[in-house]
Amino acid sequence: MDVYQEALRYLESQHVPVVVEAETEALEEDVFQEEAVSCLLSPLLSESLDFPDTPTLCNPKEMLERRLVVLKGILETEEVYLRELETLLMPMKALRASAGTSQPVLSGQQVQTVFYQVPEIRDMHQSFYSGLKARLTEPGPEEDGEMNYTGFNLVVGDLFLKMVNQFGLYGGFIGNYEEAVEVVRKCTHSDPRFRTLAQSMMSSNGSNKTRTKYTFEALLYKPLDRVTKTTLVLHDLLKTTPMEHGDYTFLQEALRLSRSFLSGVNESSQCKREVMLSHGMRRKLMRDGFVVDVSEGERSLRHLFLYTDLLLCTRNKHATRGRQEQYRFCWYLPLAGLKLRWVADQERSPDAHLRLHTIRTKMHLLCQQLRQHANRSRGLAFAARSRKKLEQMELTLLTHSPVYTLELHSPSCKSHTLLLSSLYELEEWREVIDKLTKDDIETVPPDLLTLTSACVKLRMTQQPPLHSTHAEDEKSLCGTLSVAVHSACGLQQPASLYVCVEVDGYEFYDKQAQTHSSVHSLNPHWDQELCFQVDGAQDLRVLCVSQSDGQDDTVLGKASLKLDSKTLNKRWRRRTLQLGQVEVTLSLKYCPHPLELSSGTAQQQPVFCVPIETLSQHEGVLVPHVVRCCVEEVERRGMDEVGIYRVSGTTSDIGTLKNAFNSNLREAVTRLRSADVNAVSGILKLYFRELPEPLLPTKMFHSLARTLEIQDIDLRLVSMLSLLQSCPEPNRHTFLFLLHHLQRVSKMQDVNRMSLMNLATVFGPSLSRHPVVGLGHDGPTMDISREVVVQVQVVFCYLQCNNLPEAQTSLPHDTDAEDETTHM
Repeated sequence: MDVYQEALRYLESQHVPVVVEAETEALEEDVFQEEAVSCLLSPLLSESLDFPDTPTLCNPKEMLERRLVVLKGILETEEVYLRELETLLMPMKALRASAGTSQPVLSGQQVQTVFYQVPEIRDMHQSFYSGLKARLTEPGPEEDGEMNYTGFNLVVGDLFLKMVNQFGLYGGFIGNYEEAVEVVRKCTHSDPRFRTLAQSMMSSNGSNKTRTKYTFEALLYKPLDRVTKTTLVLHDLLKTTPMEHGDYTFLQEALRLSRSFLSGVNESSQCKREVMLSHGMRRKLMRDGFVVDVSEGERSLRHLFLYTDLLLCTRNKHATRGRQEQYRFCWYLPLAGLKLRWVADQERSPDAHLRLHTIRTKMHLLCQQLRQHANRSRGLAFAARSRKKLEQMELTLLTHSPVYTLELHSPSCKSHTLLLSSLYELEEWREVIDKLTKDDIETVPPDLLTLTSACVKLRMTQQPPLHSTHAEDEKSLCGTLSVAVHSACGLQQPASLYVCVEVDGYEFYDKQAQTHSSVHSLNPHWDQELCFQVDGAQDLRVLCVSQSDGQDDTVLGKASLKLDSKTLNKRWRRRTLQLGQVEVTLSLKYCPHPLELSSGTAQQQPVFCVPIETLSQHEGVLVPHVVRCCVEEVERRGMDEVGIYRVSGTTSDIGTLKNAFNSNLREAVTRLRSADVNAVSGILKLYFRELPEPLLPTKMFHSLARTLEIQDIDLRLVSMLSLLQSCPEPNRHTFLFLLHHLQRVSKMQDVNRMSLMNLATVFGPSLSRHPVVGLGHDGPTMDISREVVVQVQVVFCYLQCNNLPEAQTSLPHDTDAEDETTHM
């Protein structure tokens, strides 16, 4: 058949000897008996099932019975293939360990070459096998039997499409295959230890006690054999699937992509042979993906292809009746001399917010309807239409939601602007483009028609990253995910950093959040809690970004974590991530619950004129961020300012900072870094002054006043510290945090002229107040002059204490297990 011949041509183009079943003895390999004997249970062979070319020639019942036979055969051969991959990977860990010894079997580079992409291919097929097995063994709605024979209720097409969409892994394996085989052959001849291993690799045959003997080279051939047979499998499965079945469209698309992949490898080999670049390099596709191209204010979803020497932007034209899918040329830029600049997230206009919220609302309702119809045998047409609508809405979001800008500037004065939804993805693009531009490869003017026409076959990314095209995963998260970002270490020099956190899943809610920027430090601290409403989240991405005045932000490192609803729970779990040279410590917790529709753009809770307990609970801290950030900024550049806390900033500057803190913490901290330092000290004083209840509660005022009458200084301090313990936790820790800061300020009083008494005079009236008679407070009255004296003396007495307890700035994030460190 034509598919099989295409597979053979593809293997020959890679200089790979085609191994048919009759020739397997040359590889010293025992063939699994079920593959050789049972034709019906082996749909991977094109001759195994003699079904008609069109599904309409059989009645649906017969087709579904044969379809089930095909699926059971696929499951069995997948199990065999997984055992072969596991056998191939078995020595990897030991070889990698020996690479670091004085007498390695293989060098580290050789180990990487031999096993390149094999673990990823194993994981891909393990996920497919587990999903298929679960679907096949799942009982139907009216059956308690062993297998699911419900026909139209058995939907597996999404599993095949998901697997085929990851065939880019096979592309990397194929490109590396010849080099891997060369390493194996060379080491087999030169090293007796490796020869013993390579010529006698054993695998168990599942439930049988028998074992099969392989050679290393035979196992390396297995992925090549498998990827070609997958196309034949899909062809057989499609023939046994009725056209009205919910799987038919999925399987059609999977077959098209699989065929396109095989043809693409041929095309890729041909292109690499035809175009020679400088330094003896050939033009090769390095990366591709979907981005938003901005031209004259209009946004368009484009497929971007990065080659060794150029960047090609194309427009996808979908297949129509009688015409194949193709790409149309938009623009290209040579990589030589290309300059990149990325800009942090931009604010959306109110109209854009409203439009995105409307789309998200419709998507949420549509998803709920789909889930309600998921277990019904009827309504397949409705489900197909709904999925189509969902895809269209996701494409609209994909086009209009990105906020990260990547600017491209070429020496020929041509410039283009790209938008991406993810800072993580933007950084991946920037890294690989930056590396290629440093290689200084001269661009050979391309044949644009040929290059653009080849994109269908060369592409590694088959379709936009739409969550609606993925199968539901029981491990994915649906509910509230909280990420508490604590601190970072490992910096070589002080820097101002912020941490960006991203999640995947449906775009019903915002999928990114960032901490405020830290003060310049070698060990920045945030203790900031970021909360996400997630639906279908499986991955968490974390980036550490350095922020400098007058310069572009720089990503110092990034890492990705797999999210699993079975391992996360309502208790905090601490993790340490290695992001480049920086270690970031954070905690995770997850609360599953049904999601409600969002009410539009989430407004930040106000900071000023709010009880400190309410604000601290909302921020998940003991010392509010406004206090910590102002103190950090004053200590960074205001300690030698004459009259700091006595000289006030301008009213307009303080008002601007107040509005910023009430609306956007991150923007407020950014403004704080460049504001006049007296405005920074002024906003801190204003915060305490506008608290509805003073930091030292009014009910303590008379007790503190009586304590001042104690003549013995030591006894007086003990009594005052004892009274402080009765304060609510946020009040007590914030007060202690402020006292320690003011003591540090007073140590430089020779320069800043701010003694302990001066500081007590400034802060005393803001931190404590006399109870208002008639508002539930009964007690002796006090004239205003006496009240001010008490206020100042209370703060002055605390400031004189040399053994103040340390302030705790954040809530303890308890964990069930020890800290985990993830190195990326």
